[in-house]
Amino acid sequence: MNGAESLLTTLVNNNIDVCFTNPGTSEMHFVAALDEVEGMRCILCLFEGVLSGAADGYARMARRPASTLLHLGPGLGNALANIHNAKKGHVPMVNIVGDHATYHLQYDAPLTADIEGIAGPVSHWVHTSAAAGEIARDAAEAVRQAGIGQVATLMLPADVSWGDNPGGAEPAVAVAPPAEVAAFRVKEALALLKSGEKCMIMIGGREVDSQRGLMLSRIGKAAGVRICTEVFPGRVARGAGTAVIDRLPYLAELAIDHIKDIENLVLVGAAPPVSFFAYPNVPSAIAAPNCRQFVLAGPNDDIDQALEDLLEQLDAVDAKPDVHPLTIPDLGAGPLDAGKVALAVAHYLPENAIVVDESITSGFALFPATATAQPHDWLNLTGGSIGWGLPAAVGAAVACPERKVICLEGDGSAMYTIQSLWTMAREHLDVTVVIFNNTKYSVLEMEFARTGARGGKPGPNAASVLDIGGPDMDFVAIATGMGVEATRATTAEEFNEQFAAAISATGPRLIDAIVPTLL
Repeated sequence: MNGAESLLTTLVNNNIDVCFTNPGTSEMHFVAALDEVEGMRCILCLFEGVLSGAADGYARMARRPASTLLHLGPGLGNALANIHNAKKGHVPMVNIVGDHATYHLQYDAPLTADIEGIAGPVSHWVHTSAAAGEIARDAAEAVRQAGIGQVATLMLPADVSWGDNPGGAEPAVAVAPPAEVAAFRVKEALALLKSGEKCMIMIGGREVDSQRGLMLSRIGKAAGVRICTEVFPGRVARGAGTAVIDRLPYLAELAIDHIKDIENLVLVGAAPPVSFFAYPNVPSAIAAPNCRQFVLAGPNDDIDQALEDLLEQLDAVDAKPDVHPLTIPDLGAGPLDAGKVALAVAHYLPENAIVVDESITSGFALFPATATAQPHDWLNLTGGSIGWGLPAAVGAAVACPERKVICLEGDGSAMYTIQSLWTMAREHLDVTVVIFNNTKYSVLEMEFARTGARGGKPGPNAASVLDIGGPDMDFVAIATGMGVEATRATTAEEFNEQFAAAISATGPRLIDAIVPTLL
């Protein structure tokens, strides 16, 4: 068994059986091992940013990591934006990065790079395997380090890959479970909740599932405190039957107003809230200066147990939570806009769907409109780096082939990783993509005004870099050229018909929704 075969077998032994890949010469023995080792599904992506985003979407839905295979430092560099998103979202990932043979590095060939230096800022653990006899052990350690919410990056030199590993593969390793939340922290949180001061619990991190939402609603009612999610938790259970929980607004001014009176902010899986960007005369910290921010549990802690302890001590285990009813909105009519798209999505959303949201400014209408739709999971862009939505939809569909995936995507963001459409077609993934096509970086127009640059009004040169029309992108042609059936909608009636057809069908579909800009 060579090093690559022992590496692959070790991954499979640890229930990592999907690899999103874009290999090069240094990884050819890994590629060859795919025919020798059973149990690994290898999915080709045409750009490294697609495969890293797909690994993120997969792990969120599978609740376990996928692996990636990347070609040297430049390949890893192309993947960094979506690895960044995964790290910010506390999503586990195991990256395998090929490198030159150890003896070849001294010659500084054109593709030689400081791979560990590139990997470090977006990884919790970075290691280069030194010998074929060590790669299986190193792979097992990568799995252990990735655990339930970290990024592990392992470098695989070519000679380590093709060299003989007499020890063979490693068995499954023990992955640390969520860390226990100390009893004294629960007591401190309880004291804050019972203090009589204005208090809020903010939930966030990797996932806010239905159970956590219902527990939080019971806690909020029993203690008489507000409940809120952070702006973008990684995965949120939403729709009919899920708890009624506010979301912290994205815009800093609105977020500050949302919690301005809170004296005690109890954080569960969420970090202390801050503005996404700095703005003149706007505080960076969202909570008021006199607000105490208390971390009850981090994203990798045992959140469920902490909430159960709070429920018991509040004698609220049997309290009735506030839940969303099933309310299906009527369909819109007339010229198409984001609000009418939102009505159609909420109207036709199938039960147990997965919604991947990178709709940017259009999301202001979509999120509230779907609150009382059929039960579904909603995936958010956690790290702010665009080009995540289409790849994450790929990964979610691979993880949950029995569930419909709906990707709500901005036109500018889509073009970062448009190659995802090809992988959707090749793998026959059940994804419906909605492109909000306003031929603008509309969010940047909004941000230009908010920063006060040039008095908030761009001149002709500035406006030209916020406009992605001229030529307008033809997403129907782009999608069709990559093997995805596509249509265009300019009216609500056209969109209603096309979206209903896409939901009732299987396989990848794309709707190019022509909508006006936000401003």
